[in-house]
Amino acid sequence: MTVTGVQWQAFLAGLDYPVSRADLVRWWQENGGSTETLQLLKALPAEEFTSPTELRAALDAQD
Repeated sequence: MTVTGVQWQAFLAGLDYPVSRADLVRWWQENGGSTETLQLLKALPAEEFTSPTELRAALDAQD
């Protein structure tokens, strides 16, 4: 299943920043995200993301 822009917006809106890759993976698993997207999150750099814009740019680069 591919995540739509609206789904990403909803996902990103529920996060507190800064957020790490581990936080993202845990959040996605707790909220019933797809396995395909979980792999995308696990492939992100291990750095912290300070804003939704920064995280979205990293996600777009992985897509």
